[in-house]
Amino acid sequence: MDEPESDKQPDAPNAFEVTRRTVIETGAAALLLTTLPRAALATGAADYSEPPAHLEKVELQINDQPHSLMLDPRTTLLDALREHLALTGSKKGCDHGQCGACTVLIDGRRINSCLTLAVMHDGQSITTIEGLAAGDELHPLQAAFVEHDGFQCGYCTSGQICSAVGMLAESRQGMPSYVTEDLTQPAAELTDTEIRERMSGNICRCAAYPNIVAAIKQAEGMAT
Repeated sequence: MDEPESDKQPDAPNAFEVTRRTVIETGAAALLLTTLPRAALATGAADYSEPPAHLEKVELQINDQPHSLMLDPRTTLLDALREHLALTGSKKGCDHGQCGACTVLIDGRRINSCLTLAVMHDGQSITTIEGLAAGDELHPLQAAFVEHDGFQCGYCTSGQICSAVGMLAESRQGMPSYVTEDLTQPAAELTDTEIRERMSGNICRCAAYPNIVAAIKQAEGMAT
């Protein structure tokens, strides 16, 4: 005897489809609820914004030119140069002080500008790659890099040159390196090994190291 039409139970596949649809609808609703606050923040429809960061006035002497900036105290020197002053010669490579592409000179000493805050150098003399040349006359190291083809892609070149300027100054002041053999001498002889060790903080991913060493040796010879 057939069961009445009203007493029939729905087939199992139909029940599965309803459960699956419910899960999908619930997930979509949850996703919508999480994205709405962000969308409202982006359009300004809701006041979810944080209070504005405290800004500090920083006086930077860059390439013999004064610059007065209002900066978030967390701004790195590299970001101040690139984002606030459009001095983009200093490159952001690793942003962790490992590649040397951001090297600049502060009071003549080389430093990774991605690892230091701009507010820490208020009033100090900062030299970037843009400040090495004298007008149309290239710095000896810049000219040597061109002559010896000390670059390929060029991304690391500004950091390499600034680092080399600082390194040569350190060498003339008698600062030894890890591989310096005779510490009784006023200054170590800049052999290939010495130069490679002293420049080891600057990475060239194109591996133009022999040309870089040759350019530095030429520039050192011109200075002595």
